[in-house]
Amino acid sequence: MSLGDDEAARIARAQLPGGLRPETLAVRTALAPSQHGENSEGLFLTSAYMQPDSATSARRFAEMQDFTYSRTSNPTVRSFEMRLAAMEGAEAAVATSTGMSAILLLIMGLLKSGDHVVCSRSVFGSTIGLFGKEFAKFGVETSFVSQTDLAEWRAALRPNTRLLFAETPTNPLTEVCDIAALAELAHGAGALLTVDNTYSSPALQRPLALGADLVMHAGTKFLDGQGRVMAGALCGPRKFIVDVFGPVLRTAGMTLSPFNAWVVLKGLETLAIRMKAQSESALAVARWLERQPAVSRVHYPGLASHPQHELAMRQQSGQGGAVLSFELHGDTPEKAREAAFHLIDSTRVLSIATNLGDTKSIITHPATTSHGRLPEAQRLAAGIGQGLVRLSVGLEHVDDITDDLLRGLAPR
Repeated sequence: MSLGDDEAARIARAQLPGGLRPETLAVRTALAPSQHGENSEGLFLTSAYMQPDSATSARRFAEMQDFTYSRTSNPTVRSFEMRLAAMEGAEAAVATSTGMSAILLLIMGLLKSGDHVVCSRSVFGSTIGLFGKEFAKFGVETSFVSQTDLAEWRAALRPNTRLLFAETPTNPLTEVCDIAALAELAHGAGALLTVDNTYSSPALQRPLALGADLVMHAGTKFLDGQGRVMAGALCGPRKFIVDVFGPVLRTAGMTLSPFNAWVVLKGLETLAIRMKAQSESALAVARWLERQPAVSRVHYPGLASHPQHELAMRQQSGQGGAVLSFELHGDTPEKAREAAFHLIDSTRVLSIATNLGDTKSIITHPATTSHGRLPEAQRLAAGIGQGLVRLSVGLEHVDDITDDLLRGLAPR
């Protein structure tokens, strides 16, 4: 039985009223349901779309507004893009296959040979490699500076600087930069500011509202939230997302698959409650770690001891996030590494993996994993020592997490 026009109109609630809160947008923003009225967004596993006639096909391929081929657009991917853009307060978003492909799209869309980038030296190791090595081959030069020293950012600016790139908090030291100050600095130099918002997500932090021009996500992390699929995205003004990045995506094809888009789309629905619960647990674990004799330092923005604590609380909705790192005592790098390996290998509950943002707590050794391929001098300059351990706190009971850590922290 087919739906009548009035009934179909009642079901197809794509046009939401204004003023909705982010938590509601995370559940409701999407394309309208199909004629079947599905309440959960549909998963469209198709590579091509039938066209009613040649003229319509020609128009759609020319305008690239409707669905023609899934390398360029897909209804499930479009719903994910709409939902993430709404949550970030952006005009539009473009989805990519991974977080790193989102940065690749950013660079390919905005920069050319002879351009200059200023980037925090504390960002994710692969990000450093992409800016500092891979795109240097094509004449794009990058200066790496202190995450927190605005004077270094200012001193690194050149007449050909086109982009400032920051991740806040950083992976894995949780250093926090002043987004509004960096935005002012970038705009005064005629450059753009892009913020990697993977660690906080829009549930805690909305960089565009603080002056950033673009937001980048590794949706593999908290946006999915259960460690299932790879995904990435860029959010920002339509003039960049549609007019600049759209043509590059269509040509280069770093496209997010419909299935992965559907998984992350559903993950966004629980993002706010997950981030709140995981942030509360991470704070409790961080406070416990500060009391352990084997731990020399804890890096977590929610702690009063964190150098950027007050700034983090202003920018991150009063939450420290779900990721922390801590350093173990060691007279030499070898001894520090031995202590870190012993701790990690002693766990029986935590997952030893390199991902983060999962409902399962994950522990890792950054110096030999996420930052293991960096030259030692560059890794040490970023503060990644052999005694550093990163912990992404999940949804297990806090006491079970600390009990598991204690297996490797107790005196031997």
